[in-house]
Amino acid sequence: MSKKLKVGVIGLGGIANTHMPGWIDSDYTEVVAGCDVVESTMSTWRDKYGIDRVTNRAADLIDDPSIDILDLCVPNNYHAPLAIAAMKAGKHVLCEKPLAPNPALIRDMIAARDASGKMLMAAQHFRFTSSAKTMKAEIDSGVLGDIYHARSWMLRRAAAPTRPGFILKDQATGGATIDIGVHILDLTLWFMGNPKPVSVTGVARTELAHKPGTFSIWGGNIPKEMDVEEFATAFVRFENGSTLILEVSWLLHHKTDGEDMQMWLYGTEGGIHWPQNAVYHTDLVAQKHVDRLLTDNLELKEAHAQECIEFAEAILQGKPSPVPAEHSLQVLTILDAVYTSQQTGREVLLA
Repeated sequence: MSKKLKVGVIGLGGIANTHMPGWIDSDYTEVVAGCDVVESTMSTWRDKYGIDRVTNRAADLIDDPSIDILDLCVPNNYHAPLAIAAMKAGKHVLCEKPLAPNPALIRDMIAARDASGKMLMAAQHFRFTSSAKTMKAEIDSGVLGDIYHARSWMLRRAAAPTRPGFILKDQATGGATIDIGVHILDLTLWFMGNPKPVSVTGVARTELAHKPGTFSIWGGNIPKEMDVEEFATAFVRFENGSTLILEVSWLLHHKTDGEDMQMWLYGTEGGIHWPQNAVYHTDLVAQKHVDRLLTDNLELKEAHAQECIEFAEAILQGKPSPVPAEHSLQVLTILDAVYTSQQTGREVLLA
């Protein structure tokens, strides 16, 4: 092809390393620069990928007219200002989830996207798994009829992150709700066809993190400085009459080897379970149950890599964002209402 999109990565530790294989394997992209405020992280990334251009100033990448895409892999509270500055400077933006920590900031990001004409996408990598794509295609064929209820959860046992970017409000804004709740909620809404939420009743709290000896399998004891929630649950109503029960936790006493992520959707013609990718029907004529497993024949890269590849393809082929920012706005509208419901002890009605 005649042109490769030049990519700059801001935030070079952790999740950035799951994005790099996608940028490297894509026929459409070339990573040319990286930025991090931690010198050792920057040096490690530079040496690992052989990219000499590194800096500790995000503005160096934002202001560079040769860079086409900025990949933001920084803590939540830095997403919006960096993304908005990048789009104003003429860059497309792939941003780690959540797109921003509250709906107002996402609206600002959408406004910047519309003004710049650039692409903006949250890195909701679960959409890019072969199992999710297979299930989405099956649901879109109408096999469930009208979906009227969903149950979804993402539950971890003793598996809280311990880095400041996840557990301190001044960097993350929230805890498990917007760290992992954003994953399963985005996927559930996508499967449901993104109905408009109208009300949320929720709870967000911490019960276990500060007990003496509480530990994480990802890094020793939970830091005493952690000031975000470890658990949340919500009941959501939608404009079309459908409902959703959501549960997320980093530390729940739940039988699982680290993490249990599941979803059930119930429709007038059938039900599904993900990630088992099972579809359940009832034959009313024969009066028997009919259960089947979907066959997944998609050949995709690892999901974090696949999202980068499809993001670049969409830019060059003039397609819409694979994860529209409006979908991310729906997700954060619900999750933000969980916090408000916790604070007020009441149901939150959404405008």
